[in-house]
Amino acid sequence: MAVSLQVVGVVGFYMVAALVMVFVNKMVLNAAPNLTVLFMFFQSTTTVLLLIATSFITSLVQLPTLDITTARKLTPLILVDTAGFVFNALCLRDVEAAFYQIARGMVLPLTIFIVSLNSGQRPSLSVVGCASIVTIGFFIGTSFSSDLPEKSVPTPLALFYGFLSSLSIAVHAVLVKSSLSHVNGNSTMLSFWSNLGSAVLLGALALFKGEVLDFYAMTGRVDWDWNTFAWGNLITGIFGFLISIAGILSVKVTSPVTHMFSSAARSVLQVFLGVRIFGDVFTSQRATSVFVILTGTLLYTYIKSQEPSKPAPPKSDIESQQPLVEREGEMKEKERD
Repeated sequence: MAVSLQVVGVVGFYMVAALVMVFVNKMVLNAAPNLTVLFMFFQSTTTVLLLIATSFITSLVQLPTLDITTARKLTPLILVDTAGFVFNALCLRDVEAAFYQIARGMVLPLTIFIVSLNSGQRPSLSVVGCASIVTIGFFIGTSFSSDLPEKSVPTPLALFYGFLSSLSIAVHAVLVKSSLSHVNGNSTMLSFWSNLGSAVLLGALALFKGEVLDFYAMTGRVDWDWNTFAWGNLITGIFGFLISIAGILSVKVTSPVTHMFSSAARSVLQVFLGVRIFGDVFTSQRATSVFVILTGTLLYTYIKSQEPSKPAPPKSDIESQQPLVEREGEMKEKERD
């Protein structure tokens, strides 16, 4: 009974944190759509500061020694993480919250493709079938619908951002395995490196795009919703950090199947809350799309769970320490808000 309560607590915590990230991100992006990159910079910086603060409180959070050699080895992962930050935010900014998961619906097919390409092994027919179901669901949701109001129709550029976001998650799933070996398999060290590197790159990009100057100009305007931007940055920074912690806990107490079903439940809640909070339009066509995508994803999880597991290494199983936000990309879908 204690284990069941622990699983429910961790899964519930992860679901709440992920939903808060999506909807608070959306509120901030609606209030300041021109500060997308700067917003992601503040999030990464907050996570870095919280990791540093937490390392003084508990030995469970360990910080790495910063050195050029490790930075070079982790550069591919940091670049992909930074790209994921940007494309996730751009996609969420330009589509309705209830449509967000459809826009990023190609995560599973792309992850299967990238992992297969990297390993040189062909996926089984059943896995290809699951990916095909998800792909069909994606195209159902993104095909033109005449009953949608103009404001609810996603632009081709928004869908492209969603595709690039999905691709970033897929590539991340491959890179994280090799990257963990550079930090002794410690997921919090990898999270620190990743967020620190992303903060540096995002800060430079925000400066290059002129968002820093825009931010300075907007602070002097009396009609700008400063509170939403400030509180949104604080809340998403904290919850981004909590998601990392929740991911580590989830790997320890839940199975991929448990997590996948919780992700399905979260998807349904996300749609419901998107309609209730933002007044998003959700048609029968989009409902069918979500259903088909979730069906393909759940089938994939079931098929993978039936495969014989490989024996774990004797002392250190690097993959078992991988945060759930990262394993979510590998198993299917951090995500990730």
